[in-house]
Amino acid sequence: MRFLFDNHVLDIGQRELRLGAEPVALEPLVFDMLAYLVANRDHVVSKDDLQDAVWSGRIVSESALGSCIAAARRAIGDSGDAQALIRTIARKGFRFVGEVSEETSPVAVPPQASPRFTIAPAPFARPDKPSIAVLAFANIGGDPTEEYFSDGIADDIITDLSHDRSLFVISRNSSFTYKGRAVDVKKIADDLGIRYVLEGSVRRNGEQIRVNVRLIDAETGSPIWAERFDRAAEAVFAVHDEISTAVTRAILPAVADAERRRAMRNGPDNLSAWEAWQWALWHFSRWDDFSNARDYLRRAAAADPRFAAPHAMLAWLYLSEVTLGVDPSPAETMTLAATEARTAIELDHGSGLAHAMLAWVLDHQGDKGPALEEAERAISLNPNDPQGHLAKGRILVFSGQAAIARDSLDLALALDPLGLITPATLHHRGMGCYLERNYLAAEEIFRRTIKSFPEFPRPYPFLAAALGQLGRADEARTALNAAIAVSPSHFQYMIGSCPPYYRPEDYELLLEGFKKAGWRG
Repeated sequence: MRFLFDNHVLDIGQRELRLGAEPVALEPLVFDMLAYLVANRDHVVSKDDLQDAVWSGRIVSESALGSCIAAARRAIGDSGDAQALIRTIARKGFRFVGEVSEETSPVAVPPQASPRFTIAPAPFARPDKPSIAVLAFANIGGDPTEEYFSDGIADDIITDLSHDRSLFVISRNSSFTYKGRAVDVKKIADDLGIRYVLEGSVRRNGEQIRVNVRLIDAETGSPIWAERFDRAAEAVFAVHDEISTAVTRAILPAVADAERRRAMRNGPDNLSAWEAWQWALWHFSRWDDFSNARDYLRRAAAADPRFAAPHAMLAWLYLSEVTLGVDPSPAETMTLAATEARTAIELDHGSGLAHAMLAWVLDHQGDKGPALEEAERAISLNPNDPQGHLAKGRILVFSGQAAIARDSLDLALALDPLGLITPATLHHRGMGCYLERNYLAAEEIFRRTIKSFPEFPRPYPFLAAALGQLGRADEARTALNAAIAVSPSHFQYMIGSCPPYYRPEDYELLLEGFKKAGWRG
């Protein structure tokens, strides 16, 4: 569908606005707003309508909405007080009042306006794992000398995302062929065989830089994440690095969540390797029964013998069973964990997740030096994977370096604020505070972890120990009883003998807290 008005052509299929034969640069949100206003020109569109249609129901400020309306007016030459095309209706909303005709047949484009690039019409087969194309960011400030900045942000995001082995990232040479062209994301998905498209725009206004970014599910055309960054322009390269890093770190959990939802929409039968992997992570996050998670991890590994991630997570699962006290043969299971971690590395030497899991195994065996080396290796391979930072933080906590561990744990939490590793990260932050004898801070973190993740058993006994150290005997006894009720096997593991990853003095401090909470060892 194409809408023609006031010498403009608004091409919905190509997501393009032209004035005569010349394309008019538009931010994606501004295009969506203009298209919605034109398509619904027979009535007044309320602010709520625009929020639902353009921002997918997200609440936006009056200033953001006003800025978008103003940008749409500027794009079609409707600036000033005339409001000849987009009219504000007091206390009601907006209405497109220009005269519009519609076309469904192709519009002739003069030869000089033809696209500089052509994309092969045959669609690619989509890879099993999530795939993403990062488009060249639009330089909407109009100054061609700023092109390096907008291109550089997109280029750095591509590089950063490529570190993550769970993603299939389209190369710059392919995704930048759409630069300067308004192309529907569904067409891009067909052209490149991808599931997600990241698009953005950069505007420099004096000493301010504004970057708008949006991650779109290319199969549905729906945005799943969007953000705006406003920064001072005095340190251009620092701003460049800050924004590209922030975008990359926000995209990864957004894609992970979308992929899990995608897998959950399919039944548990006839799953691909990637879908089985997502089901495994979902069951793992429940912390009540690892048998389903183990089954799906094995299905994923069998479906794709080169898929390293299921082997890495099997290592973590086996370690969890040992330390929760639910495994009848802990020595054998520790051997299985080491075998799975090393298998993952053999399958994919560049997998940060695989090296992070080997770091966990080595730490649980008491080999802290090699464990820390593996954690550092994991971080160097993929600095945006929280598992490496969590492994490093844990090793430092149990090495008597809780203060240094804090940065690693905080970064892991920032990278995965609501994901699988969140409760473990919070728990180790609390453990660090406890071993530093900051019992009030430990209590606060353990309580927050239990409130947010009540099915996660690890913080319960440590909350009791912290309350015992604080001399709050009644609260400590209640917390101890709760810990034993939630997971008697985990409590029994903690009091049975000093685990290899504990320093003896730290373990004695923990037992001291249990005794003050009412445990009679």
